[in-house]
Amino acid sequence: MGQPSRGTARTTPNPLLSTHSVLTVRAWRHQKCSSGTEKMKIYIDGKFYDERNAKISVFDHGLLYGDGIFEGIRAYNGRVFRLKEHIDRLFYSAKAILLDIPLSHGEVMAATVKTCRLNKIRDGYIRLVVTRGVGTLGLNPNRCKNPSVIIIADKIQLYPPALYEKGMEIVTVPTVRNLHSALNPAIKSLNYLNNVLAKIEASNAGCEEAVMLNAEGFVSECTGDNIFIIKGNRLFTPPLSAGALHGITRQVVMEIAADSGMQVCEPNLTRYDLFNADECFLTGTGAELVPIVKIDGRVIGAGKPGPKTARLVAQYHSLTKASGEPIYE
Repeated sequence: MGQPSRGTARTTPNPLLSTHSVLTVRAWRHQKCSSGTEKMKIYIDGKFYDERNAKISVFDHGLLYGDGIFEGIRAYNGRVFRLKEHIDRLFYSAKAILLDIPLSHGEVMAATVKTCRLNKIRDGYIRLVVTRGVGTLGLNPNRCKNPSVIIIADKIQLYPPALYEKGMEIVTVPTVRNLHSALNPAIKSLNYLNNVLAKIEASNAGCEEAVMLNAEGFVSECTGDNIFIIKGNRLFTPPLSAGALHGITRQVVMEIAADSGMQVCEPNLTRYDLFNADECFLTGTGAELVPIVKIDGRVIGAGKPGPKTARLVAQYHSLTKASGEPIYE
């Protein structure tokens, strides 16, 4: 599919940085370098700001209504992993909500790499956000004339290291995945309340993650990750039609598994299928690959991370170390 293309970035004053009320963009922590603490540089509409001065308007519809889109991207060994695929998905989400990104596909890629370079990122996490822009307190998106692009390059650790070594326990939660006819799960929008509510239910159950079903009772995905099971030499994951996000890591793992001789399938899955799997794991850009050892109190397989999962993890890490868009040339 061809990519939407726009001209160069606008040079008009940024309404997000006006003197009226602002919301400071907070990142998780500062980058460190050998000479001491470096101030984080955050990209907002073509310019870079220190964390303290990186601000967006409280009238931005991304804040008021969750009207916008985002991508979470990883950098490994001085390269941005699967950058093109992430930016492809960003533009697909933008098209779905009629959001006109004020940069071309190539300009977004270049800005992402530059943000990593200025923050001295070698291994890190990039959050790319496109908001509808400043508007009125009303819902009408046509009042938002200038969409904004924000890029934060930092670090992330979603889960404790012990969960990768020993495996994670998860539960199924009551909150179901959004309907395709309502808010299509394929759109990676700033309105993540569906996932947040499921995450709250997971936390209330004492778990880090949770399985979300769709309205028909089939497995969709987890609150922030795709889910896979292994049975024999076959790898199963819910289809996109079940409400699963077209995850970049999901696709990479499916390619690795197929190249390794596994049969990759995308059927509708039920909780019964999960309970009786030989192995289970989750995938996500931030999470990478996380083994699952118990679901809803049922032990999965031998109750510890399985050998096929471990092999896929090793192959994934080898790939991330050797491929991606170079940050430093």
